[in-house]
Parts: sequence; C-alpha cells; structure tokens
Amino acid sequence: MSKVYLVGAGPGDPGLLTLKGRQAIERADAILFDHLANESLLRWARPGAERLYVGKKKSDHSHSQDEIAALLIERAREGKTVVRLKGGDPFMFGRGGEEAEALHAAGVDYEVVPGVTAPLGIAAYSGVPLTHRDHSPVVTFVTGHDCQRVDWSTVSGSQTLVIFMGLTAIHEIVPKLLAAGRDPATPTMAVRWGTRPEQTTVRAPLARFPEVVTASGMRPPATVIIGEVVRLGEKLNWFERLPLFGKRVVVTRAEEQAGEFADKLRALGADAIELPVIEMAPAPDYAPLDAAIERLDEFDWLIFTSVNGVRFFLERLDASPFDLRRLRARVCAIGPATKAAVESLHVKVDVAPAKYVAEGLIEALESHDLAGKRVLLPRAAGARDVLPRALAERGASVSAPEAYRAVCPESSAERAREIAANPPDWVTFTSSSTVKNFVALAGPETMRTARAASIGPVTSETLRMHGIEPAAEADPYTTDGLIEAILRATRGQRTAVSSPSRS
Repeated sequence: MSKVYLVGAGPGDPGLLTLKGRQAIERADAILFDHLANESLLRWARPGAERLYVGKKKSDHSHSQDEIAALLIERAREGKTVVRLKGGDPFMFGRGGEEAEALHAAGVDYEVVPGVTAPLGIAAYSGVPLTHRDHSPVVTFVTGHDCQRVDWSTVSGSQTLVIFMGLTAIHEIVPKLLAAGRDPATPTMAVRWGTRPEQTTVRAPLARFPEVVTASGMRPPATVIIGEVVRLGEKLNWFERLPLFGKRVVVTRAEEQAGEFADKLRALGADAIELPVIEMAPAPDYAPLDAAIERLDEFDWLIFTSVNGVRFFLERLDASPFDLRRLRARVCAIGPATKAAVESLHVKVDVAPAKYVAEGLIEALESHDLAGKRVLLPRAAGARDVLPRALAERGASVSAPEAYRAVCPESSAERAREIAANPPDWVTFTSSSTVKNFVALAGPETMRTARAASIGPVTSETLRMHGIEPAAEADPYTTDGLIEAILRATRGQRTAVSSPSRS
C-alpha cells in the first residue's frame, strides 16, 4: 500500500536518525532527500530504491516546493512507499507542514516521523544547553530567512534566542535586536554543520557578531544562538575536543565491511569517508574448492586467513550435498574477526596466532607435527604463497583452492576522483589490495598530503612499493589497532606542533 513518510533526518550526524526514520528508509521504494540530510543515511535504502536529490540552497533550488510536492504525490499514486528525507525535523522550519497539506489535499496517505532539529543537535554537540535553571528558563525559535516578517522587538527579550537560517541577514537582525534593548555584550554564537565532523563555531558579543562572522568567512547553513547559555560552551564543548575531530579519514574496506570501522572513527570525531576500493567476488572457477569439500573428511587441518575465506567457503559448502558434520579437521584462524566468524558456527578454533599474518600462523603451528598431514586453505585469488610454501616445507600436503577474489569496483571511480581533488587527512589501508586499487583509482599524488595508515607490515610493504611511507601501522593487526595507531600518530603530531622549537 502506497504511503509517504515525511522523515526528519536530524541535524547531520547520521547516528541521530530515529529508529522509526531508519525503518521508513529501509522499506522505501523512492527517497527524495534534501541538501541538509546526510547522504550516508541512504546506505539504509534497499538496492532498488529510487534516490532523488531535491535540495534547495539559497539561490540554487534543484526543485521548487510545488515540484517536490508533485513528485511525492506522483510516486505515491504509482503505488510506491515514498520517503521525503528532510534535514532536522519536518515541522521545525522544514516546510513539512506545506508538504503534508499538499498530500492531504491530494488524498495521499502520509505519516510524519520527527527528527532531531538543528538547535537541539547544536546544543548537545557544542555544550550550549538551550535552557538552564541559572541562565534561561525561556527559549525562542525564529527564522531569519525573511527577517522583515519577524517582530524583533518582541523576541529580543527571550533569554535564549535561536535563529534558523539567519546568517545571511545577521547584519540586519543584530541592529534590530540592539534597538529593541538587547544587551550589546550578550554572548552570541553561530554553528555551521552542527553535529558533523566539519562543525564550525564562531563566537562574539552580540554587537560585534556581524563583523566577526564576516571576518570568519562562515557561510550557511548555520544556526545562531544568542544568550548567556552560550558561555557554557567554553567548558561543556565535548564534541570539538574529540581526538579525531575534523579529521577526514578515508575507509577503503569493502562496502559490506566498512560500516562498523567507519562508525568507530566517527565516534572519535572523524569525518569517515567510505570509499570501497575492493569488493569480494566469487572465484572464477570453483571446481578445486568443490572437489576439496567433497573430501572434507580427509583433511587434518582447515585454515582460514580472513572472514571472507570463511564466508565463501560456507557458501560453497551450502551449495554442496554436505555440511559441517563432515568436518573432522582441526581449525586455525588468523585474527579475532576470523576466529569470531568460525566460532559463530559453533566450531572451536584450535590455533589462533598472536600475530595476525601468515608468518604468525607459521610460528603458532611450530609445535604441531605436520608431516603427512592434509591441509585445506581456502583463500583469496592472488594471495601470498608464504603460508602454503612453509606448510609444504614441513611435510604437509596443502590444498589452497581459490574461494573468492578481491576486485576493484568501478562504481568507486567517481568518488575516488572527488577525494583526489580534495585530499583527506588520512587514508586507511587494510590489505595490499586496498593499496593497489586506491592508487589506481585516486592516483599516487593523493598521498602527497594525506597520511597513510596501514593495518600491518605486509600492507606497509605494499605501500612502500608504491612510494608511500606509512605514517601509522596497527599493532595488533586489526581495525581497532589501526584506529589506535592513528590516535598515537595524531597525538604525536599535536605534541610536535605545540612543543616550542629549540634553537
């Protein structure tokens, strides 16, 4: 049954989308999103959903309000579930009321899903409570979009005054507030892109605020807050003190594996840019792996070197007439994520190395007699021969069929060019394939200013082969270790900058 959902996307941080808003996006056939809605929210959309940008900036409207309403009605009449994804809250200066009226008049079923409005997000992320028992029991919201329609003499007395879309008219608004008796020394602030890693704040006394804004070069979208509560931001501003605040960090992992890693970076204040430079594809020929699965009960050892190896092995096992009951081998897994993937099947891991590379596994197996043992090693196409060669040298009979291959997704080419044009602070590399493919997509010149973070020595060596010296290397060789390495390097960089030079 067709329905339109007017969904508040929140102030910018994708984590502030409501659960109900996410559910609406997940079942939508069409999503119409605006300039202020974080595009990363579209990752919750199903693959076949239509995505249509209908954003409106000052003097740059992709669609008029009437055209947007017509699109909503048209999609709904086609029998589709439609989401209108709007920055902030639909009914707080978001023109959601006008869209609801149009849908009502057209007889289209609709629902409004509230969102966190910009001032509430700014209050939380800049340490400025809009109300405070000691400073402000009253808060007033007003739009500065058409400042001539506002009675500024009436609203000027509010202890906390929040002005939406008022930055471009601030030179007109402030004189009106001063003329109405507002104290020229009242603390005032403007926040651009609040709750996002690119959050920018400008503060000044009210009388000087227009000139300070001009000097700062701040542009919309921004929200202005006037009142004594602004002073509290100097001590309560936790967000801008996060260790990676404002740092742009590229995540090159495969799309299905990037989300958790990117979210951890965002929790530290980073602008995590997801650029999947690899995607996992089936092996071109599954005959060798299928043949190994047919005689699975003959193997003494089953070794997994990645989560993807586990995943594709299981897919082929499921496609066969057999299941895990045929397994009698002891199991090895490199790294905690791979170990967890195996154990999720209620299969015990017998050997897990301390170092999450092939050399670490070789060392972990030193105490085991491998002479005459049959070893199954399902792995990626083009993987290093270090492990199968070392096992064979110890007398093992090794089968290493291709379970999958890592390919470079063509869909990331345009995004890579955008990143190359505006290089980030960091690029994270989680395998040699991510190095090769990133350089192929974005070009080596991107790394002249960006810093490289490597998940381990093998990846670091590949970086050096491409003329890139890692600025951080994980230890342990996990994504959590990678984040810790970036934090260490960032702290070291700050120390170097803050330390006085010695002559």
